[in-house]
Amino acid sequence: MIRKKPLVNGEVYHIFNRSIANFVIFNDENEYERMRQLFKYYIVNNGLKFSNFIELKSVQQVGFNNILNIITKDKDKLIQIIAYCLMPTHIHLALKQLTDNGISDFMQKTLNSYSTYFNIAHKRKGPLWESRFKSVLIESDEQLNHLVRYTHLNPTTASLVNSPEDWLYSSYREYLGEVNPSQTICQFNDVLDIKPSLYRKFVNDQVSYQRSLAKIKNLVVD
Repeated sequence: MIRKKPLVNGEVYHIFNRSIANFVIFNDENEYERMRQLFKYYIVNNGLKFSNFIELKSVQQVGFNNILNIITKDKDKLIQIIAYCLMPTHIHLALKQLTDNGISDFMQKTLNSYSTYFNIAHKRKGPLWESRFKSVLIESDEQLNHLVRYTHLNPTTASLVNSPEDWLYSSYREYLGEVNPSQTICQFNDVLDIKPSLYRKFVNDQVSYQRSLAKIKNLVVD
């Protein structure tokens, strides 16, 4: 299926996708980590399937991140990941497209690879995702700031944790400078002016408000 309106190089988009019928697609740390590894692997146009890549002896001996940092160093990236959050039934990403069809290629490979992995692990068949991913163009710096905060607050809004930094499956701790550089997924310093202490306050000041909005939304929907 071809998008009616192609995504534009150099623009930032909010990318969202949900599991089919709100099925829980991340059940444990291994499944969350698998998706994060896929994010890092498919940032560039890797021809080798991820499942084959991680079985390479060099990857097992030297380590996933070390090998990946070497082989992707001089490759052109499809996209830039600015922020992300993995939730039990859905994913949020802020992506900047760098090459033609970069976001579509990245999402197709990532989602298809995870679906295959998940179906094999859980002995199931059929689609895992509700539909093709949804995208919304971010048109200003203000919108981008609010998007990354909204993304990082998802786990607290859903009452999965009390503080966004307690959720290990988002880029929030990268924004606070609490992740080893070799383990990071996001690149945001060229698009956002992030000072960890100020960003922490910017996010935490909105925790209660975003929770209240979620409650109201649920009441309206019901």
